[in-house]
Amino acid sequence: MRRFLLSMLAVAGAILAPATPAFAHAGDTSSVSDYRVTVTGLSSPMNGLTVRVVEGGARLELRNDSGRNIEILGYSGEPYLDVRPDGTYENVNSPATYYNQTLGGETPIPAAADPTAAPSWRKISGDTTVRWHDQRTQWNETTLPPELTAAPGEPHRLREWVVPLRDQARTFDLQGTLDYEPPPPASAWWAGSALLGLAVALTTRRWPRSAGPVALIGGLTTLAYVVTGALDGGGWAGVPIVAGLLACAAVYRQPPFYLTLAGFVLAAFAGFGSADVFFASVVPSAGPGWFARAAVAVAIGVGAGLALTGVLRLRAAAPEPASA
Repeated sequence: MRRFLLSMLAVAGAILAPATPAFAHAGDTSSVSDYRVTVTGLSSPMNGLTVRVVEGGARLELRNDSGRNIEILGYSGEPYLDVRPDGTYENVNSPATYYNQTLGGETPIPAAADPTAAPSWRKISGDTTVRWHDQRTQWNETTLPPELTAAPGEPHRLREWVVPLRDQARTFDLQGTLDYEPPPPASAWWAGSALLGLAVALTTRRWPRSAGPVALIGGLTTLAYVVTGALDGGGWAGVPIVAGLLACAAVYRQPPFYLTLAGFVLAAFAGFGSADVFFASVVPSAGPGWFARAAVAVAIGVGAGLALTGVLRLRAAAPEPASA
């Protein structure tokens, strides 16, 4: 059993460092939101050029397999990024290079960053795929959209956006939409998590051998959610992977202390640690939002139920205190 656990941890460590595309800035992380960013297409499609939304809408990702130089233009129409066959370059004279380093542009923009100046290119990656945060796709106002103020419980199309691209002298547009979607009823997901935890505890108490299959379901669901996050461009979430593997390992043996540990780790790190998905309509996952919320609810419910089962079994196995 110990060798198996060590093997699982080694596998988890081996998959935590995948190859990643170039990032045009480092100020973003994946997060939940009620604003859905959608790419609708290119005004002039090109073979080998694809663009998608990643990280729950936080970034755009452009992949250039066309063999041509494709420029992404900044907020004043200046060259900002250049994705070439030999890698990705950023223009250090573009204000967007600095503005996009943090959300909202807290990083000071150097005086030399002039959109009218000739481009000065700096290579940031040998990859032909680049991700960047683009303010044109986001709702960055300090106030709520007027449509939302008028009807907060309804979905709204806020605007259509464009990001200009350039192929040598030809300019064309990346096109998309920004929508508001009302958040889900978080209380229903919390209630479902609590009921599942109670059901797991009762089931494993009545049928002790069911703890292994229940833990396997919880672990596999968590691992599936990790995969959907990676497919959305968020990378491999190491702690939930380990939590899922620990839960899966319980299918072989269920000593009380191990059930307590595996259940706590699953509930705390794969469940409560991701519970923000209960409060937002858009989550950093390639799958539907309901699956992300269901996976987190399963992690909380199964993990809490297993932990409680382990604690009860530990108490039952403890020797009775000697009578005076």
